[in-house]
Amino acid sequence: MNTNQLSDRARFLATLRIVAKESAHLEWSQQRLFSQPITPAWVEALDTHPELAERLEAFVSRYGRLQDTIADKLLPRWLRALAERPGSQIEVLNRAEQLGVLEDVSQWLEARQLRNTLIHEYMEDSATFAENIQLAEQYSHLLLATYQRIHNDAATRLNIAPHELPEHTGYPQHDRP
Repeated sequence: MNTNQLSDRARFLATLRIVAKESAHLEWSQQRLFSQPITPAWVEALDTHPELAERLEAFVSRYGRLQDTIADKLLPRWLRALAERPGSQIEVLNRAEQLGVLEDVSQWLEARQLRNTLIHEYMEDSATFAENIQLAEQYSHLLLATYQRIHNDAATRLNIAPHELPEHTGYPQHDRP
């Protein structure tokens, strides 16, 4: 293994550790936010319940951050660690799907579009916004599963020892809602 491959591997592992933390944060925010049904009435109550608005903001922010980090950093670094040359983002996503760490590129792109909608378009219609938040919960499972598949792939395809891989760093049970 040459020096370039080692540095590519080290960059991948460093990014994988970041994604492990981001995944744990998203999972925690998801559990807190969806501990109650998200309905149009719930959305309308955000104006009078700032703690719920903060939960929503944390979830949306963490959802977007995890998706960005996986697509923009982790997947290209994973491909480099595999001695492949990543191309455009759609090429990276397609290759990740071919190699089995991304379940479905079209779902990923839908999740990306939803992320943009949640971040850039403020809620005008509470029913539509509630549906979008519920959809984001479903897509957050896609993000978390993608991280887990990349993690598992690193152990097998890259022969990374378990002690080198990040552990699932979920929050302690008493901190969960």
